[in-house]
Amino acid sequence: MMSRSAPPPALELRDVGKSFGSVVALRSGTIVVDSGSIHALVGENGAGKSTLVKIIAGLYQRDSGTFRLQGADVTFKTTADSKAAGVAVIYQEPTLFPDLSVTENIFMGRQPTNKLGRIDRAAMHSETVAIFRRLGVSIDPDRLADGLSIADQQIIEIAKAISLNATVLIMDEPTAALSGVEVERLFAVARSLRDEGRALVFISHRFDEVFALCDQITVMRDGEYISTVATTSTSVEEIVRLMVGRDVTDLFPKEDADIGDTLLTVTNLTSAGIFEDISFEVKAGEIVGLAGLVGAGRSEVARALFGVDGYDSGSVSLRGARLKKKSVTDAMRAGLALIPEDRRKQGLVLDFPVGRNITLAIRNRLSRWGILTNRAENAVADGWASTLQVKAAALSTPVGTLSGGNQQKVVIAKWLATHPSLLIIDEPTRGIDVGTKSEVHRLLSELAGQGLGILMISSELPEVLGMADRVLVMREGRITGELSRAEATAEAVMLAATQSSVGAGASLDQAAAAAQGAAPRNSSDTTQSLENTK
Repeated sequence: MMSRSAPPPALELRDVGKSFGSVVALRSGTIVVDSGSIHALVGENGAGKSTLVKIIAGLYQRDSGTFRLQGADVTFKTTADSKAAGVAVIYQEPTLFPDLSVTENIFMGRQPTNKLGRIDRAAMHSETVAIFRRLGVSIDPDRLADGLSIADQQIIEIAKAISLNATVLIMDEPTAALSGVEVERLFAVARSLRDEGRALVFISHRFDEVFALCDQITVMRDGEYISTVATTSTSVEEIVRLMVGRDVTDLFPKEDADIGDTLLTVTNLTSAGIFEDISFEVKAGEIVGLAGLVGAGRSEVARALFGVDGYDSGSVSLRGARLKKKSVTDAMRAGLALIPEDRRKQGLVLDFPVGRNITLAIRNRLSRWGILTNRAENAVADGWASTLQVKAAALSTPVGTLSGGNQQKVVIAKWLATHPSLLIIDEPTRGIDVGTKSEVHRLLSELAGQGLGILMISSELPEVLGMADRVLVMREGRITGELSRAEATAEAVMLAATQSSVGAGASLDQAAAAAQGAAPRNSSDTTQSLENTK
């Protein structure tokens, strides 16, 4: 009796190439995903992942290579072609119509009609309820999309894909803005879709999520396919080596620095309902880590220090001089700089070129008699772009077209160009690849060695433990712990962040599990996030 041949892959791209003029974005994009599996696509920023996804989604057309769905050759000229073929892309930040209901968003542009030719709202509602039941989620089909969390918006996009009978779902950094509970719900939905026989592609920089969720991992580097490995037969260290082409053994290259005089003094800072009685110091050459769960008030404190937001009482001083409340100008003149958490919305002007973004905060200094020449601007911008190794075709390249890691370097360059004495950096490596993380960490260590004081806000425990000379922990708007570098362990930080009790020698996962009241899980994660314990 003849055996049946294996079914073709649900998604197959081999040696796909794509160029934009003289810039080669993709040399040999390859990924093969079977039905009923979850397949990770990983690589550094600029590795070609986004270009490959855009080809699958119909935003770009490939220049060369093979593209098949369910064994049939395809070429998508539009996103509508891709959707019609059963492909759905779930982005990090979904775009729903806020003034329409959940149900209306799911069926936008293809509403069913009754015999009278009118929209059959009852049928739409019924199918929405049925889809949510299949997914095991509870969302009111009739509520407006306005005000929904990012997590719920992503579930709605998935529901839309199911209603379209999508067989291939691509999830592009879906967990970047989610809490731990929301991540687990999303993973449960993803596993249920896999069990239905659908093919999922999962793109993430978080290795703990990749190893917890995915069956296989495809690695790309510099626009080329590197390797595909089973999750069970590899390790984080091996994946990192494949991604960057070398061993990243020194991800946290913290060097000892001479700690100098006090630069920043914060005394009894209070903003009603946000944070209360915040007091601490940062000295020259010192990296102070500010840790805590999402919602602890860390970013809010940073914004108050820099004068973006006001506060009710307390004081902020730099080098002994008290700063004006709610005055960014005064903070900058005193030598304070803030690199915000959301680089795209708060740190950059995406349509502006790289050079202009780097000089945004010092344009007045560069002008002569009110005139700023391109030559003067580019001379400064080129120096900082070279120092931080920003990868861009030219200073005139729109910064919005750069990878996340290079965008972060541009934001850092912009504020270092002001020559601050104290730098506040909020989530310095969020959403960037492991190679660039190492570069950013090395830069922070070098800056501290030059006498710069650094207040580093981070949700990544290894980052806090690996880079900070001293750790402050916040919980519900208050500082609940201050730990020296020697005292700062995963357990101690988690204890201060959650007020949970765990046994001596407990791992981070066990501490996180205790915080959640859940059993510990096994993980070889090197990028565990404090957020994932909320």
